[in-house]
Amino acid sequence: MSAFRIEPAREQDVGEILRLIRALADYEKARSEEVPVDEERLRQALFGPHPRAEARIGWLDGGAVALALFFHNFSTWQGRPGLYLEDLFVEPEMRGRGFGKALLAELAGIARRRDCARMEWAVLDWNRPAIDFYQGLGARPLNEWTIFRMTGEAIDRLAESK
Repeated sequence: MSAFRIEPAREQDVGEILRLIRALADYEKARSEEVPVDEERLRQALFGPHPRAEARIGWLDGGAVALALFFHNFSTWQGRPGLYLEDLFVEPEMRGRGFGKALLAELAGIARRRDCARMEWAVLDWNRPAIDFYQGLGARPLNEWTIFRMTGEAIDRLAESK
């Protein structure tokens, strides 16, 4: 058996990234229409002329088994960037082997090298194993904050109201 390794995503990995994103969506009980992304849109977002995000892939025995997809946000109070983890996913049969922790450690190293003030992510309130895992690493929930989201028609209406 080969060793688990983490590598920056490459353009030729887009199919594997999309497979892992869809596996995460299945785990989170999302309907297929909630995940309309395709390889070309993902390719542009990660490797186009203006990349919007980055990814690290965990590989084992030649196959992608884990994914961390992230981008930078900004802390006005700190005057420094932050690292926002959009997705962390380890295939269910690969959990408990340290792969998720290894990916988060990789991202912590990136955050430190890039002078990030913080790392942040969201977790579904029903995902107790993930919550316990993150807290075990020293992360703390921001219970006093509520996440707001605007999509589709709401964005269009607001944009047209100016």
